[in-house]
This record gives sequence, structure tokens and C-alpha cells, in this order.
Amino acid sequence: MPLVQILFAATIFLSSFLLFLIQPLVAKQILPWFGGAAAVWTTCLLFFQSLLLGGYLYAHAATRHLGPRKHAILHTCLLAASLAALPAVVDPSWKPTGAEQPVWRILALLGASIGLPYFMLSSTGPLVQVWYARALQRSPYRLFALSNVGSLVALLAYPVAVEPWFATRLQAYAWSAGAALFVVLSIASAFAGSAAPRPRSSERPADDGAPAPRPRDYAVWMFLAALASFMLLAVSNHIIQNIASIPFLWIAPLALYLASFILCFEGDGWYRRGPCLALLAVGLVVMAWFLDSLELKVAIPIYLAGLFLICMFCHGEVAAGRPDVRHLTGFYLAVSLGGVLGALLVAVVAPLVLTGYFELGLGLAACAAFALVRGDRLVWWTRLAFAPVLFAVVVLVAQQIQSYGENATLAVRDFYGALRVVRSSVGEATVHELRHGRILHGAQFVEPPEKRAMPLTYYSPGTGLGVVLNALRPEAKRRIGMVGLGAGTLAAYGKAGDVIRFYEIDPLVVRIAKTEFHYLGDTPARTEIALGDARLSLEREPSQQFDLLAVDAFSGDAIPVHLLTAEAIDLYLRHLRPDGVLLFHVTNRYLELAPVLARIAQAKGLKAALISYEPTDEDEELQYASSDWAVISRDGAVFDLPEVAAVAEPLKVREGTPLWTDDFNNLLRVLR
Repeated sequence: MPLVQILFAATIFLSSFLLFLIQPLVAKQILPWFGGAAAVWTTCLLFFQSLLLGGYLYAHAATRHLGPRKHAILHTCLLAASLAALPAVVDPSWKPTGAEQPVWRILALLGASIGLPYFMLSSTGPLVQVWYARALQRSPYRLFALSNVGSLVALLAYPVAVEPWFATRLQAYAWSAGAALFVVLSIASAFAGSAAPRPRSSERPADDGAPAPRPRDYAVWMFLAALASFMLLAVSNHIIQNIASIPFLWIAPLALYLASFILCFEGDGWYRRGPCLALLAVGLVVMAWFLDSLELKVAIPIYLAGLFLICMFCHGEVAAGRPDVRHLTGFYLAVSLGGVLGALLVAVVAPLVLTGYFELGLGLAACAAFALVRGDRLVWWTRLAFAPVLFAVVVLVAQQIQSYGENATLAVRDFYGALRVVRSSVGEATVHELRHGRILHGAQFVEPPEKRAMPLTYYSPGTGLGVVLNALRPEAKRRIGMVGLGAGTLAAYGKAGDVIRFYEIDPLVVRIAKTEFHYLGDTPARTEIALGDARLSLEREPSQQFDLLAVDAFSGDAIPVHLLTAEAIDLYLRHLRPDGVLLFHVTNRYLELAPVLARIAQAKGLKAALISYEPTDEDEELQYASSDWAVISRDGAVFDLPEVAAVAEPLKVREGTPLWTDDFNNLLRVLR
């Protein structure tokens, strides 16, 4: 193999490896600043897709309008300038204060932090293929598959070989060293490509005289790329909103998305239109059928397999129509633009126009519709097969939307999630429930009025929170802190003279708690609300001297890991009185979080216990719910209170549980 061929292959592989390794690395750095919201990842994907488009646009313009030598010099200058952005550590000055619009804040900080290095990495794929074709007079499309292999290796390595073993800052410095090596290889490749002699007519590739793509071809490539990108983000949203916002679950859909690119562009043997369409027809219906499934063992395999089929269809059709090398950069530009449009629809448009997470269902219907419309151009039986498939998918999606809005008196959505107030009946009484996605975040009797003051769900008197609050200094004026407002249920325990300070990141939750529920308005205690990420707010405030600080942010949706680290516990302790108490609501369907707290308590010499509550049949009629609350204190005096001692159990440290810190934590290890 010629040395120049090795140079091109090494450059494109390393660029793709770094391109996709930085995505989970930088997203994990900024995730705590925005409350651990799952939308952080989809916004990051929008940024990465947009900058990829910018890189492809630069590659297209430079190869068309600059001579090889001039382009090599310009490219070298840009590469050298990108080194000034290293190391890839996001500046803490970008932390939000609570009033900013999260999407634009994230896009701006990513641009300022890694914009130019990522831009240069993103332009490498099409550029190296042009240089390769110019220098070696061979078709470069196999290099596209190689670039996707590099991307896939990076994505698979991160949750298995990088995140569990290396601190985040060390990851960033190692990536930066790799970026410096990339700059050297890329400069060498640029000049190797520019030094290649112009080919004689007899040396040109056989397909050099192929007709130029039509506008319709570009439109189809763009639509198929947009559909694949849309479904990538929609499936990712569906998974991480209902399980946890952890790199493994970010990466799995993206890895399959890339795998489809590899298989479709590596050669002509992997994508077979007929079998793929047959599997796609089944996959679309199965995915639509399980739109409301929350079973981890069911949802994950179905949606990952379905996404792979959709991406194979979309990318297979794109690859089947790829043009002659002369139009390579324009082809990649169309594909990249489609990717941006798909990401934009999910990350920005959907939260503005949809009241729930309906984009996945709408995407399934779009896939079926496209296969139906294009049926006669693909395989003769697709029109016959996809007509009932489209009908079935539309019916199932309509049922999901109808079910979501059933009995809802309010349905709204923003960056942090989808919120509903659902009206239900318990006997002759009426209850309002606050649901964040599918997770219950509070409930209250609204009729009859005399029941309104009764704390429900995870805050009922028998829960860890209820037991500790009722036993803790009952005659004194207490100062209580609460991370997570929900419906404001904690206020039901407030007495005259008490001060209850809530920390809430989502302004919609604050609005709903004030307008749709009565806990905040009815309590005799004084209530305060600090808007913004709780940890950032606590870092800026002087010590609040809380008698009790409760953290309820882990029951569902994305898990804000930064509220559950050793540094976070130190911060909470700074805001407590010497005899104050910490409570953590650790009820979760998929994650075992109590051992994490036990390990931190052990490391810091704190006393810890777990209070589990299982409602009786009578309690169930009152909308009570089972719960687990971890209780932590410095001196352990709270555990001597008779009411607490009767229900508390030791919080045991599980062997092998690592100490979670801001720089090292891993949710994959605590999956149930």
C-alpha cells in the first residue's frame, strides 16, 4: 500500500474517531449545568450536525473555487488556529444563571469551546476523499465507510473503555493530544493531495463521464438523510427521557445510525432493497405498537432494531444513488443539510409546536408514507404492502396522542420536558396529578376542599419525608429546603413561622404549581422559589442553615448526576445546620441509587439510613405511592427519634460501588 494511501486512511480514521469521541465527552461536561436534562444531548446533536454541514460546505466551496495549493495553505492556517481552542474543557463562565434560553446557550458555549476544532474535523471526510481521488485516481467512497468505522469505534469505546475508567478532565486532555496529532496528519494530507499531478484522460475513473445529479436527486438525498437524522433524535429522546440521560443510552442509537452508513457505503453487497423493505414494514408497525411501553427489556431492543432498519433503508437508498466523484462534495453537502434539518425539527421545532413526545410516532408515519409513495420506484410490491402499514401506524400513533391527552386539563412542553395536569377521581373526590412525561411528580385533592392540605404520592405521612418532617423539631420554626418543586406538595408540612425554599429549574413547573395546585397558596409557611439549576443556585448563595434539605430529582426522566456526587453532598452540608438532615428520594424504576449515597456517606463519615414505604390498600385509595428515601446526617441524632427509629434501616454499602465525584461517575453501573 503506498505511503500516501496510508496517510489518507490514517487521517480520515483519526478525524472521525475524534469527531465522535468529543460528542459524549463535551455533552457530559455541560449536562450538570442544565439540570441533567435529556434535551441537552439532542441540542448537542443539533450543534454537531450543523457544524458538520458547515464543514461539508467549506469542503465543497474550497475544492470548487480554490486551487489545490491555495487550499492547502488556507487549510493549514485554519488547522493551526484550531489548536488555540485546546484543551477541550468547557469554560465554567458559560454556566447559566437560570434566566437564559437553554438551547441557544448550549449552542453558543459549544461554538465558543470546540467550534473551530470540530469544524476542521467535520470537513476532513469529504476533503480527504477528494485528495485521495486526485492523488491515486481511485474511487474514494470506501474511505467514507472507513470514516464511519472510526466514528463507531469512538462511540463504542466511550461508555466501555473511557467513561468508566478515566476522569472527565483527563479524557478532555487526552482528546486534545489526539487533536494535535490530527492537525499534523491533516496538513500532510492536504499538501500530498495538492502535489498530485493532474490525471491524463486515460487515467480518469471510468465513471467520470456520468451525468450530473438532477435537483430531484439532491432533494431525495436530503429528505432521506433528514428522515434518518429525525428518527435518530426521536428514538434517542424516547429512550433517554424515559430511562436515564447516560452516555451509553445516548451512544447506542448513534452507533447504529453510523453502522448503517458503514454497511451501505462499504460496498454494494450489504443493502438489499427487497429484504430491507420487508423488515421495515414489520418494524414500523411493531415500533408503533410499543409506543407506550416502558419496559426496559422490551423498549430498548425494539427501538434500537427499528432505528437500524429505518437508517439502513434511508442510507441504502442514498448510497444507491451516489453520484460520480466529480459531484462528491455536493452529494455530501445535501446529505449533511438533510441531517441538520432532521435534528432541527426534533431539537428546536418539536418542543415549540408539540405538547408531548409525539415526534417518534410522526416519524414512523413519515417512513411508511415515503416507502408507499416511492413504492413503484423501488420494489413492485411495496405499494401493496405499505398501504396497510401506513394505515396501521397512523392509527396507533393517533391512539398514542389521544391517550396522552385523555383527562388532561393542561399539556405543555419546553426544553426540560413535557408536562401534563391529569384530572382523575378517587371515590367521590377529584385529584389533579402532575406528570412529567410518564413520571408522576405530585398530586393533590382538589375536591372536596377539606382534603386539599393532605400530602399525597411520595410525600404522604408514612414516607421517609413525612416521617422525618413530622418528627423533626415539631415545635420550632424550621427552615426547609427542597430541590425539585413538583406540585409543591412539601408545603403541606409547613407551619406558621416555617420557611420553605424550593429550587426548580423548569419555569413551566413553577407556573403549574402556582396555578393548577393549591399547596403553595394554602400553606401557612413562607415559601420561596429559586429558579435555575439547584446546585448552581446553592453554589451562589450564602449558607441557608436548613434544618432539612430534601432532594427529589431522581424518580424518572433524565437523572441529574451532578446532584448526587461527593462534591454535591459537601455543598448540601454547607447549607445545613450542624444537626440538619439530608433526604434523597431514590425511588426509580431503572436505577439503584441508594448504594451510591451509602458509598459517599461512608467516605465522609456520615450517618445514613433508608426508609422504605409501601402503601396499604386503604392508603392506595388516598393516592399514596411506594417510595424509598435515603436519610443522611452528620451526628445521627435524627435516627434516635422514635418515629424514625421505628422505620429506618441501615443504608448498606455495596461492594464495588465507586465513589461518585463531579469528575468521575457512571450510571451504567447502577442500572437494575
